[in-house]
Amino acid sequence: MAVLLPDGRLHLQHGPIDIVAEGWGTPAAVRESYARAARRFASILGELVAELPALRAEDAPLHGPVARRMAAAVAPFRPAFITPMAAVAGAVAEEVLAALAGPGITRACVNNGGDIALLLTRGQRLTCALAASGGRDHTAVGWGDPIRGIATSGWRGRSFSLGIADAVTVLARTAAMADAAATMVANAVDRPGHPGILRRPACEMQADSDLGARPVTVAVPDLSPKDRDAALEAGLAAAEAFRARGLIEAAAIYLQGGRRVTGGLALLAPGKEEDD
Repeated sequence: MAVLLPDGRLHLQHGPIDIVAEGWGTPAAVRESYARAARRFASILGELVAELPALRAEDAPLHGPVARRMAAAVAPFRPAFITPMAAVAGAVAEEVLAALAGPGITRACVNNGGDIALLLTRGQRLTCALAASGGRDHTAVGWGDPIRGIATSGWRGRSFSLGIADAVTVLARTAAMADAAATMVANAVDRPGHPGILRRPACEMQADSDLGARPVTVAVPDLSPKDRDAALEAGLAAAEAFRARGLIEAAAIYLQGGRRVTGGLALLAPGKEEDD
């Protein structure tokens, strides 16, 4: 399905993939870019399904362009456990963004369920909302910044998590890399052995999960300040290690009203999000 929303954005939906995309430029350029994006989007799910067993494995050969992008994004995080599926939403967003790009398009964004790929030409910027405990934070990304991907993960999200973060938002050079990193940082936000945290094997929640029998979080009690802060610090340490390696540019970590930020992420004051 490809439909134009009343506000001029493009809605693309096929199976589990649900994208809202927007391009800025001349009206003719935007129309042409949306047509290109819709054509490319139509074949993406079929390509991924054809390689699904390999995508759920840790290190199997992959062939399609989106699948290879997923594999490249997760590879730097090994030897920790991670499969290409950790980068699927970001990689799909990047593929659609590549189709949107073209003459007359000055900026564009593709939001695939909260994982976002950005296109910014000289002098352009976009303001992006970050999922946060009890509300939203915002940050602006300009064309001179290295950031072109934003992704969010956490145990409350649509994917399983090994950790207890309400939300971890990562900004990186690509959406696929941000997606993979957000998964890994969210997994690190944890309080192992806490008796109130409930977990179940991923395969009991979803028979074909790439996580197999690994325990995923299904409930988190109200934590003491000490436990909350310890979990946040564990996530911050992981994020800072990834940033030191050049895998991410910044991250914001949220848990039960607490927050940790790394990478000089400039969070805008309430109300400033309407500037763009």
